[in-house]
Amino acid sequence: MSDNLAKLLRDLEAAIKVLKLDDSVKQVLTTPSKVITKNLEVAMDDGTMKEFEAYRVQFNNARGPFKGGIRYHLEANLDEVKTLALLMAIKCAVVDIPMGGGKGGVKVDPKQLSLTELEKLSRAWIRAFKDDIGPDKDVPAPDVYTNAQIMDWMVDEYSKLVGQKIPAVITGKSVANGGSLGRDTATAQGGLFVLEQAVAKQGLTGQELSLVVQGFGNAGYNMAKLAYQAGYKIIGLSDSKGGIYDLRLKGMNPDDVMETKQLKGQIDSCYCQGSVCDCENYKGVSSPELLSIETDILVLAALENQINPENVGQVKAKIIVELANGGIDAMAYAELRRRDILVLPDVLANAGGVTVSYFEWLQNKTNESWSEDKVFKELKEIMVKSFEQVWTISQSYKVDLRQAAYILIKPRLVAACIMLFECW
Repeated sequence: MSDNLAKLLRDLEAAIKVLKLDDSVKQVLTTPSKVITKNLEVAMDDGTMKEFEAYRVQFNNARGPFKGGIRYHLEANLDEVKTLALLMAIKCAVVDIPMGGGKGGVKVDPKQLSLTELEKLSRAWIRAFKDDIGPDKDVPAPDVYTNAQIMDWMVDEYSKLVGQKIPAVITGKSVANGGSLGRDTATAQGGLFVLEQAVAKQGLTGQELSLVVQGFGNAGYNMAKLAYQAGYKIIGLSDSKGGIYDLRLKGMNPDDVMETKQLKGQIDSCYCQGSVCDCENYKGVSSPELLSIETDILVLAALENQINPENVGQVKAKIIVELANGGIDAMAYAELRRRDILVLPDVLANAGGVTVSYFEWLQNKTNESWSEDKVFKELKEIMVKSFEQVWTISQSYKVDLRQAAYILIKPRLVAACIMLFECW
């Protein structure tokens, strides 16, 4: 069992202990419904055949079809996919959308494949897992190193196999092929909605607060951009190659930093607005160093376990947003709580992505096309309501927000299981 899976199960068990639930409940909450492994054979450009290991894990469909992404990564493995599938089941229950958890993976370095080979691999995945997915069974989506183009290929292949166009089998598609408006910023937008509620609970407003984002990919960049537009002062940004810190604490426009990154291939230690660069009032920092910056809000949008027992004592943020999965090690999490640092956990903070994926599935099922305003209006309603429910439970049980989220999902899963006569 991987460390991350063990950590997730320990977190769940802690909530189960608070509720004094029996072992049968624990078994249902922590055991996959189905684990599927396949070997995909793909014809390479040089005429050889190559085999790739592929997975799909499905977790608890009592509330609706399984839901979750497919990742292409050389280090993809079954334990990782199990962890992420369980996490997806939890997220769906936390935000109360009628879906279970799923996750897929292929052990591959997609950067080593040509576009033709990538398409062949994607279509091979669908052929291998066709009988295990479907609009009312399991609905995959993009994940690490997969995107709208790959989802479009997959929908096309599935539709050919079943003899009719079925856009609802996959989410994260291009808008032209039935994808939802707003999907590209959904994770960040959902995270900001949750952050705004937490800030209000502290009696503050965004205009008063400094914010640091570790991880300047799609989710991190969009979170920084949306927060900047909402009035937060962005004083630090980093990616895997390095970062930038605003010594004057006046705040940076993330678009300026992104423009420089695209020009130079990495975040620069100077803050540039067009051709005018300031190298005196800003300094370069590493991604780990960014965690020790004194700030009101720290957004974790990079890899797992960025805050751990070795560096947790250096963290000076007042609020931490886990925009990426598993950003905080379990032991570090306990230390942050002891220091009264408010953590907005991944199971809530980054659930905006799966929520808008659900909206896409719903639009496809009903043959509708929502405006972006409608997407974000519906998203805000769900994220705000979910935060308030989790917050209320945390106050009632005197637990942190992660445990509160796990406590919240129990009656939802129990009720759904009883209706299906499957769980108890």
